[in-house]
Amino acid sequence: MGQSFNLQGILQSFRVLTSPRLMVPNIVVRDIRDINFEQLHKAGIIAIAFDKDNCLTKPYGLELHPPFKDAWRRCRDVYKDQVVIVSNSAGTPDDKDGQQAQAIEHTLQVNVLRHQKKKPSGGEELLKHFSGIKAGRIAFVGDRALTDVVFGNNYGMLTILTRDVVTEEGDNPMALRIRRMEHRVLAFLDRMNIKAKPHPIPIDLHAVVLQSPPAPESKEEAKADLAAEETRKKKNEEASEREANLERSKRDSVRGEK
Repeated sequence: MGQSFNLQGILQSFRVLTSPRLMVPNIVVRDIRDINFEQLHKAGIIAIAFDKDNCLTKPYGLELHPPFKDAWRRCRDVYKDQVVIVSNSAGTPDDKDGQQAQAIEHTLQVNVLRHQKKKPSGGEELLKHFSGIKAGRIAFVGDRALTDVVFGNNYGMLTILTRDVVTEEGDNPMALRIRRMEHRVLAFLDRMNIKAKPHPIPIDLHAVVLQSPPAPESKEEAKADLAAEETRKKKNEEASEREANLERSKRDSVRGEK
């Protein structure tokens, strides 16, 4: 199952143009294995929500990415029933009869939020799910800056961006291109010293993040950029060779006429 057109996502992108810090996460990690859930909970973040695709599973997958098994178990042990998945596919009107949401709940052993509005809208539906818990005590974890991070920041949650995706294979081509663009924009905002709005709960990054912050570009993206650059060079060389051949043909034609 894919995703239908996300109008709210497009509209929210225009808000980011006037307030770019909306897309800047409070914390950046490589993936969920770098999150110390015990320390995050001790700091006062008592509920947590996750995007699904390329954060926990492969795109449109139903199974947890196997290397995340231990981290996911730790998360569920710490947060128990205060952990939920908020997807822009499963649990939305795109998910006929909630079949995908039910399958994910079975495999990942946590609730999938049923919601009408797609991220970055619809925070009220998540807050209703976590009834009685203030937004500032909820963390939102995802791989997309313009949906997951903006969603969490819009409502005052602690936002955690997972920098490395599970896989680009099978991903929505548009989402793939936008994600790469998001990472470049985030790198630019970092150089401009544009930071996320300070969160009301002070977070000790050394305690919460198990490894050092990720590099500006993931290996997968760097490899893709290198391949694209090589393709551009090859096309330019081929175009130059064609032009040179054409010029030689013209000169030879003129000599022949003489």
